[in-house]
Amino acid sequence: MDAQGQSWDAAAADRAVAVLKAVADPSRYRLLWALSGQELPVSALAELLGAHVAATSQHLAKLRAAGLVVSRREGTRVYYRAADVRGLLDEAALVARASAAAEGTGTAAEAAAQEQPVAAPATRARAVRRRPATGH
Repeated sequence: MDAQGQSWDAAAADRAVAVLKAVADPSRYRLLWALSGQELPVSALAELLGAHVAATSQHLAKLRAAGLVVSRREGTRVYYRAADVRGLLDEAALVARASAAAEGTGTAAEAAAQEQPVAAPATRARAVRRRPATGH
């Protein structure tokens, strides 16, 4: 048993690492924050990221494979919502703030911004200027 009273086997460690890898991308982290509060269609999530729908769908597929989001289809639209990830996101934000404080970097305003990295998108879609696709 380890210090937290849990015994880790190789399979459990592999699953935990897969979850951490899925969240390790800033866009996927932002998607999880947005989806932890509400269910949204891919188009709204793409607008939130300022990315193409195809790139956003690829990020969502990685999150879905890690079990962090679930989807449902309604006609031609696919809606996503986060699994129970709020604790994971909160812990990551706490560790990031503690790390910044230990390094003497970051301000109180930056720490507060880390708690709410994305705002909820508007309920009505509006025209979005698309950025060129980047290699990710």
